[in-house]
Amino acid sequence: MELRKKPVFVTGAAGFIGSHLVEKLLLFNNFVKAYDNFDDFYGGKEPNIKRCLENPRFEVCKSDILDFEQLSKSMVDAEVVFHLAAQPGVGFSVKNPWKTNTTNVSGTLNVLLAAAKNKVRKVVFASSSSVYGIPKHLPCSEDEPTLPLSVYGASKLAGENYCLAFFRNLGLPVVILRYHTVYGPRQRPDMAIHKFTKAMLEGQSPIVYGDGEQTRDFTYVSDAVDGTILAAENEEDAGQVFNIGSGSNVTVNEVIALLGKILGKGSVSPVYQDKKPDDMPHTYADIRKARDLLGYSPKTSFERGLENFVRWFKNTPH
Repeated sequence: MELRKKPVFVTGAAGFIGSHLVEKLLLFNNFVKAYDNFDDFYGGKEPNIKRCLENPRFEVCKSDILDFEQLSKSMVDAEVVFHLAAQPGVGFSVKNPWKTNTTNVSGTLNVLLAAAKNKVRKVVFASSSSVYGIPKHLPCSEDEPTLPLSVYGASKLAGENYCLAFFRNLGLPVVILRYHTVYGPRQRPDMAIHKFTKAMLEGQSPIVYGDGEQTRDFTYVSDAVDGTILAAENEEDAGQVFNIGSGSNVTVNEVIALLGKILGKGSVSPVYQDKKPDDMPHTYADIRKARDLLGYSPKTSFERGLENFVRWFKNTPH
C-alpha cells in the first residue's frame, strides 16, 4: 500500500512513540488525525506534538478510546489506523489492573469496532514483548508461547487476540507489532533509562531491581517507527505478528556503565534491591520475520541511541 499523502489516524499520538510516528507521517505528507486523551499517568505530553500543530495536515482530537461514538466519528475517512494508545507500565498494572484492562482491552475493542465500521484499509496494533513472559528460547521468535507475567502483558495479549478475531471473522486487515523496550527522546519518566539518567545527573545512585544481569533488547524509537510504517505499507502482512526490536540485547549493568561514560560520571555503583516478580528476566527479539517480510532493518546502535537520549534529556525541562 502506498502510504504517502493518505489520511491516517493515530491513537496515543501525543505519547512517546506516537509523537515520533506522527512526525514521520507528516514528513510523508500524510493527513494525520491525532487522537489522545492526555491522561495524567505522566504529564508533559503536549510539547511532544507542539511542532506538529503548525502543520495544516495535522489535527488533534482530545478524547478517549473508551468513548466509542467520538472515536468512530473521528476515524471517518482514515485509510490506516495506528493504534498506539494504551495504559503502559508493568508495575502500574499490578497495582491498577482495572484501569490497565479497561484501556488496553476494552479500548482496543472499540478501536477495532470503529475501524470495521469505517472500513479502514489497515489497522496496525502496538503490542509488547511483555506477552512472552519468560521465553524458553532466545532470541525469541513470534512462535514462542505467550505466557505473560504481568497484567499489562496479559492485556496486550488480549488485544492481540481481538485483532486476530476481527481479521479472521470480519476480514479486517490487522497487523500486530510486538515492540521490544523502545527508548529515545521523549521516553516516559517511569522507564529505566530515563530514571537512571535522572539519578546520575542528580548525583544519586541508580536503583536496580535484581542483580542487574537481566537483559533487554533496547529498540531506538526511530527504528520502531520505521518498522511501524513498513507494517502499514506491506500488502501481505494482514493477520500476522512481528517482533520489532534491535535484534540484540544488553544487561542492565551494561546500560548503567555506558550511561556513566556518556554522562562523564565514570564508574557508577547502582543500589541493588529485590527483584520484582513481574519483571521479565530477558528480552531478545528474533527479527528475521520482520526483516524478511517487511524489509525492517534497525539502524541505530545502542550507544548512539543513548547519546541521543542524553542530549535530549539535558535540553528538556523535567
